[in-house]
Amino acid sequence: MSMNYRVAIVEDEADIANLVSSHLEKQGFKVESHLTAASFLKSLPKHKPDLILLDLMLPDSDGLEICKLMKKNEEWQAIPVIILTAKGEETDKIVGLELGADDYVTKPFSLKELTARIRAVLRRQTAEPASKKIEIGRALVIDLTKHQVSYKGNLIDLTSTEFNILSLLASRKGWVFTRDQVLDKLWGQDKIVLDRTIDVHIKNLREKLGEASRYIKNIRGVGYKLEE
Repeated sequence: MSMNYRVAIVEDEADIANLVSSHLEKQGFKVESHLTAASFLKSLPKHKPDLILLDLMLPDSDGLEICKLMKKNEEWQAIPVIILTAKGEETDKIVGLELGADDYVTKPFSLKELTARIRAVLRRQTAEPASKKIEIGRALVIDLTKHQVSYKGNLIDLTSTEFNILSLLASRKGWVFTRDQVLDKLWGQDKIVLDRTIDVHIKNLREKLGEASRYIKNIRGVGYKLEE
């Protein structure tokens, strides 16, 4: 699934950027590297990537601000983002997820793990829906073909991960999905994430759904379900 996918690397350490770029190109990805946020943002309108690897510590900008900018722009908000963080930046990991990043990888990382994360995110992004629409309470509509969610006719902007979690819960109304099941369904064999990641995505999802968040139920100590 690597062929024709364009990955943008925004990383100010040239050695890391070159190493990752060389590895991904060998895996069949098209790669472009940027050492600064300015270079990346300048290229974005002309070379829209399929996925972004975003370092948080950039010389001319905070990576979290770049992520925030991406998710506020209608043209770019659907592009999945994997943030790269230093080992001790736990707060930044959570903030990145809250801003709409799809995943994070902690430095130092293995190239094998990074590639698995990239493929997992792209797989979720491009998965074919089993049916076209799911309606919840006659007000919340999940359009699996258009990858859109609306409530009472108003579109709700979700990241690809948030959309996939909501679609999974809606696929079996009333069924309780444990955190492990959610991780397994969405990440499969590429599952190298923490339970806390799911909780953060659910928190973001509820905030964006607003009134419709009442459909998502938290089963303490077990997981989540979607119920009308």
